[in-house]
Amino acid sequence: MAEEQNLEAIMGLIINGGNAKSSSMEAIMAAKKGDFETAAAKLAEADAALSEAHNSQTDMLTKEASGDHMQVTLLTVHSQDHLMNAITFRDLADEVVDVYKKMAGVPVD
Repeated sequence: MAEEQNLEAIMGLIINGGNAKSSSMEAIMAAKKGDFETAAAKLAEADAALSEAHNSQTDMLTKEASGDHMQVTLLTVHSQDHLMNAITFRDLADEVVDVYKKMAGVPVD
């Protein structure tokens, strides 16, 4: 059962990290077309996916801190890599959207 829960948490990181990265890329593509409303919505979707991924990661860390150690596998490392890249990509997408806004003469927050 514990192994199954670990796999669910790992897959949560991979799936939600991937969704966050995809939504971030969609935000950039929307901004490139001048559709800043869609860009903002896609960035919000990315934030929601990252929040879900963060919840999975927090569950894993809480278990580890309470003494319930999990075996670190290549899949575990891969899931953390997905999350890290998604966070980085999300941050960069915000900056790229702002650049497109400036190019379009739209005020940047």
